[in-house]
Amino acid sequence: MKQATAKKAETGVALLDAAKKMLRQKGYSGLSTRDVATEAGVPLSQIHYHFGSKQGLVLALFEQLNTQLLDRQHALFGDPTLELSQQWDRACDYLDEDIASGYVRVLQELIAASWVEPEAARIVRAGLMGWIELIVGVARKAERDLGSLGPFSPEDIGALVGNAFMGAESLHLLGFEKRGSPVRGALRRIGDLIRTFEARSPKR
Repeated sequence: MKQATAKKAETGVALLDAAKKMLRQKGYSGLSTRDVATEAGVPLSQIHYHFGSKQGLVLALFEQLNTQLLDRQHALFGDPTLELSQQWDRACDYLDEDIASGYVRVLQELIAASWVEPEAARIVRAGLMGWIELIVGVARKAERDLGSLGPFSPEDIGALVGNAFMGAESLHLLGFEKRGSPVRGALRRIGDLIRTFEARSPKR
């Protein structure tokens, strides 16, 4: 029984890894469940057995990747040894790493799929709200540690920062940086701005 359960879990992981690879190569529109099954080395029927459909497969992949990355960000912003500016710098490093690894392409493909599929949109919204809630929490702590956020509420900061990073991912994939728009460089400059606030804060 345990062996069968382990084999089932192993097959599910193999299918998710294969789906991630196919999304990087072909995008959501070109994703074929047959190609995924072939890449994973299992019968096509295993996709339907484990995930029900192509949509079920890609949504499971989204939830897996989103959870991994969100756990990483919670660990980063929960690290008491780092200043907020250092945490921001590290978040920008993570963005670079995720672009290089293909994570960003996969996540953006899954987000795009949700635009026309209501069930996908529901799950993707719930996943992305986890990021917004994380940033709102960080903004609340910054307000306590550094003082007023000016005209912005923590919820405003959550909306703006969340959209800044997701927008940076989209613009990078669209080739804006190759056209001279400093998308990621601009994000890094925000870390310099945070350092200015840290240096001036009377609470330090």
